[in-house]
Amino acid sequence: MKGALLIVCYLVGLWGFAQEVVIRDEQDRKFLEDQFYLGVTYNFLWDLPEEVEQRNLSYGLQGGFIKDIPLNWDRTIGLGWGIGYAINSYYSNVRAVKAGDNVSYELLERTTAYKRNKIETHAVEMPIQFRWRNATAEDYKFWRVYTGLKFGYVFGNRSKFVDDTTKIGFYNRDVRKIQYGLALDVGYNTFNIHAYYSLTSLFRDGVTLNTGTPLDHHPLQIGLIFYIL
Repeated sequence: MKGALLIVCYLVGLWGFAQEVVIRDEQDRKFLEDQFYLGVTYNFLWDLPEEVEQRNLSYGLQGGFIKDIPLNWDRTIGLGWGIGYAINSYYSNVRAVKAGDNVSYELLERTTAYKRNKIETHAVEMPIQFRWRNATAEDYKFWRVYTGLKFGYVFGNRSKFVDDTTKIGFYNRDVRKIQYGLALDVGYNTFNIHAYYSLTSLFRDGVTLNTGTPLDHHPLQIGLIFYIL
């Protein structure tokens, strides 16, 4: 009788321990990763006409929130979708000149002295990612490869020209409002390489230089992105 009671107590204790392990394991597997992001990029203008060239440092800043949606038990594969804000500047030798409601574009000669000539955009962005990582509930240092699409709505943009005597800035309606492209984030732990190529051009269709050359260049952004939580 005592032996039977000991066996029962042992089995009950073992069952309780197993339940605790299962509960702890289930709790551990509820972890989410990389829900907030901050990034900085160098912005290239791809597919430029021969006579157009970039000047100064074209930069971009971005930040936002991404909802992490694990797809497997180990949470190494998942989806992410979110919302963020981005500011991007593009410096070049193409000057936008406004006359009434119309905007024309002219090339600045190499001998022209000026301080800044740029287009600056402010956009709400929506990244959609397919995510792979070798993360666990205890390990906060892991490899990640996130790829997908990024959509953007440009709600504010300005063309700006500054020289020693002139400072001109205006809202430029020729900048395309709806933009989207391919994005890739690859890295380990804190530092990750971020690349984005826009499938849409910076300007609306039909925008040309005053020489008739189409301005159909696509932004390419390469830099660093930092994921938090």
